[in-house]
Amino acid sequence: MWHFRLWEIQDVAVFLSIMLYMCHLAGAISIYSPQRSLIRSVQDDVIFSVNFTCSGIPNIQWTFMSGLVSRTIGAWQPGGYTNITEDYSSRVQAYDNGSMGLSDLRLQDGGFYVVTVTESTGSSKDFGFVLKVNEVLYEDLQYLTVSFLALACLAGLLMLTMWLLDKAYKKIMACKRRREMPGDARKTDLQLGNVL
Repeated sequence: MWHFRLWEIQDVAVFLSIMLYMCHLAGAISIYSPQRSLIRSVQDDVIFSVNFTCSGIPNIQWTFMSGLVSRTIGAWQPGGYTNITEDYSSRVQAYDNGSMGLSDLRLQDGGFYVVTVTESTGSSKDFGFVLKVNEVLYEDLQYLTVSFLALACLAGLLMLTMWLLDKAYKKIMACKRRREMPGDARKTDLQLGNVL
C-alpha cells in the first residue's frame, strides 16, 4: 500500500504555532465602548466606559485634546500604580477595565479624549471619545420664572385694585345722585333699591 504523507507531525505543529502567533498578533489588543460620543452639562459627571482585551497587564493612558491643546490626564495599570496629573487629580476616577470617570465638568472639558492601551511587548492601540459640555442656564431660567411670577402677581393686584376702585366709584356716584334728588324721588329710589 502506498502511504502519502504530505505533512509530517512536526511540520503541522510548526504551522499551527505560526498561525496561532499571527492570530495573537492580529488581535493582540481590542478596545470596545458602547458609546463614543457623549453630551453632558456643566457640573455633571461622565464615565468614558471601555472594555479591552490584551495579553498580560497593560498600561492605560488617557489624553485630552481640544483645538491646539493636548495634555495627559493620567496613566495607570490595572491592579497596580495610578498616576493622575495634578490638573485632574481631584476629578478623575481610574478603573481597572480602562474606563475613566470625570466629575464636576467645566465648559473647557469639551473635546476629544483618547485612551491608549499599551502591552508589555510595546504594541498599543488607541480609542477615542468626543465629549460635548453644554452650559447650564438654571440661574437664568430661575430668574425668568421668578420675574414672570412677580409680574403676574403685580398684574393680578392691579386688576383687583381697578375692580375695587370701580365698585367704590359706582357706590359714590349712586350716593351723590340720591342726595341731589328731591325728597320724594329719593324715597322711591330707596324703595326701588330695596326691591332690587
